[in-house]
Amino acid sequence: MRKYILFVLILSVSFLSSGYAAKLNKLNFEGAKMENYKKVTFGAGCFWCTEAVFQRLNGVVEVESGYSGGTVVNPSYNQVCTGSTGHAEVTQITFDPKIISFTELLEVFWKTHDPTTLNKQGADVGTQYRSVIFYHDEEQKKLALEYKKKLTESGAFNSPIVTEISKYANFYKAEDYHQNYYNQNPNQGYCQYVIVPKLEKFEKVFKDKLKVSK
Repeated sequence: MRKYILFVLILSVSFLSSGYAAKLNKLNFEGAKMENYKKVTFGAGCFWCTEAVFQRLNGVVEVESGYSGGTVVNPSYNQVCTGSTGHAEVTQITFDPKIISFTELLEVFWKTHDPTTLNKQGADVGTQYRSVIFYHDEEQKKLALEYKKKLTESGAFNSPIVTEISKYANFYKAEDYHQNYYNQNPNQGYCQYVIVPKLEKFEKVFKDKLKVSK
């Protein structure tokens, strides 16, 4: 009887150990993948719009809406809307540089909003809607400045580009109801009148960079 109990205990420990090892290997694999990804933080007006655009790009792993660039810790949406927090509505984008480059993301960023209107995108007005790139490293800073300079010299816009290029310091994820907003609320008024036309234009211009529908 004792031998049987000992056998069962050894078998149980072995089974649990193998399960734990498999789980650990999976976490290590996912962690290794995450180390190969990079992040960029863009502000281009309402984060519902920006999120919907970047979610559709092949190579973009995750898009989170939130607040960045201000002084208030963990602000609420209502606080940010007052314009007194210093935060901008942003999307933090996790991407695979083997599939899509930072320069390609910059191209999408500048071609899907108006970078010449100060603290304003369409009917959305306030410092929280400013055009901004929060760079995560010196390489992103260099490329962003170079791209902005080329755009300015090209005369692509009739007015000066006012996009802010600042060092990334913080990101506070927005409330849950702001996440994946367009996909969950496609028939909402703002989505129909603002986001749908933006997506239609974006998908025509960047059709070769879109994720393949399964």
